[in-house]
Amino acid sequence: MSQLIDKTRSICPICYNVIGADIVEEGGKVLIKKNCPEHGDFQDVYWSDYNMYMKAKKHHEDGPKLDNPQSESKKGCPYDCGLCSEHYTPTVLCNIDVTNRCNMQCPICFANAQTAGYVLEPTREELIDMMKVVRDEKPIPCMVVQFAGGEPTVREDLPEIIEDAKKLGFTLVQIATNGINIAKDVEYAKELRKRGLNTVYLQFDGVTEKPYIAARGYNAFPTKLQALDNCRKAGLSSVVLVPTLVKTINDEQVGDIIRFGIKNLDIIRGINFQPVSFAGRIEKEDLDKMRITIPDFVKLVEEQTNGQILAEDFYPASSVVPFSNFVEAWRGTPQVKFTCHEHCGVATYIFIDNDGKIIPITHFIDVDRFMNLLTEESERLADGGKGAKALAIARITKELPSIINLKNKPKNLDITKLLISVLKDGTVDALADFSYKTMLIGCMHFQDPYNFDIERVDRCAIHYSVQGGKVIPFCTFNNIHREKIERKYGVPLEEWKKQHKEQKAKHRNLKSLSYSSEN
Repeated sequence: MSQLIDKTRSICPICYNVIGADIVEEGGKVLIKKNCPEHGDFQDVYWSDYNMYMKAKKHHEDGPKLDNPQSESKKGCPYDCGLCSEHYTPTVLCNIDVTNRCNMQCPICFANAQTAGYVLEPTREELIDMMKVVRDEKPIPCMVVQFAGGEPTVREDLPEIIEDAKKLGFTLVQIATNGINIAKDVEYAKELRKRGLNTVYLQFDGVTEKPYIAARGYNAFPTKLQALDNCRKAGLSSVVLVPTLVKTINDEQVGDIIRFGIKNLDIIRGINFQPVSFAGRIEKEDLDKMRITIPDFVKLVEEQTNGQILAEDFYPASSVVPFSNFVEAWRGTPQVKFTCHEHCGVATYIFIDNDGKIIPITHFIDVDRFMNLLTEESERLADGGKGAKALAIARITKELPSIINLKNKPKNLDITKLLISVLKDGTVDALADFSYKTMLIGCMHFQDPYNFDIERVDRCAIHYSVQGGKVIPFCTFNNIHREKIERKYGVPLEEWKKQHKEQKAKHRNLKSLSYSSEN
């Protein structure tokens, strides 16, 4: 028997037309079921655990719509990107593909010039314009940009692009990289840091050769180790490991990857697991065999850490909105809020005690009570009045001892002082101080045409800024708009190779002429 939970909209995985869809509970799982008049019925596992789905649903949040949307809502989502006037969450993280060229040819990649047949490589001037669009969003400008691709480090001017981002006011600049060029040259890593790079988002599929051979075509693990070593030498002390999680390929290494991160806690700030999404046509039987959903992931974490990290320790990103609301009320200025859809991803923070013991934040803080307290005090701050701030901090300080279990907290951590500091300051430095005492373990499940839910797109917080002044939600871009954008702004691969060859020859000739004139 099926129990209807929600009605939503999706797309047909064959023709990509928008169609109605039902979110239903069936056998303890949550499924998405839909019918295309032309191509028939489709269903997929949305979340593999109904109870976890409903727990996450409690954290549904609507963010502020943009005061200055870039496009009008005409055809409706997902075709009016954007961002259109109906989008609920400003850009929290801006993705920019600086190239779709790559120095690898991974079977599971969705962005590769060899596959597309086009090279898409915006000029620096175009990239600056793309960054300005999200920096100009109101009421909250985007503060975080990630340069991706393709492989961003194949661009010779990447250091200058990072510097441009810092000049435009981005407080956090990161690159999504396979690590090959960082592994080759520690001086290159130092140059990236010097220009303003904050975080290396490192593709990292496991701690043995098996997942790399399957997903990347060769054993890339030694390269990952060298890249990490060069990050350490270069002072790049904010690395996030990014495993693409595929059932039967590396799902048995979740615990090992977490333990690897802990051993390298001096530079690894987080691990963001990403269950693989499926592009193109796939048989239902194969889809069921390979699909990993968020509940599958958190159960793997619990099993493979022997219960040190529990499935229940994970919360949706939207659960921390009360934190942002408090800082906003305290400072009187709009704050970035993770009002993404509650079923897009989950995360938890873990601390490592002096004896190496893993202690998730939920094991010594009653997160729900703490967030409820912040909500109450945010409302009091909003009402204003003489001494409102002093009273708010006094109440929070008074309540924290009953919210924090001092027996379970890490012995090397003054959590009360740290939390009060973050709440009062609300600055990048305060948050950095927190992040360097912990490690974030998260899972973000990007959509494909089979599990596509337009309600998730409406609240997406991770967007692509593209040529032409458009800002497009992540899953919509990769499923619907990427090919169109590449064809519009890209150069056919063979033509690009010819132009690039001519440019290199011209560059060599200019260098030769310059050398001759100087002598």
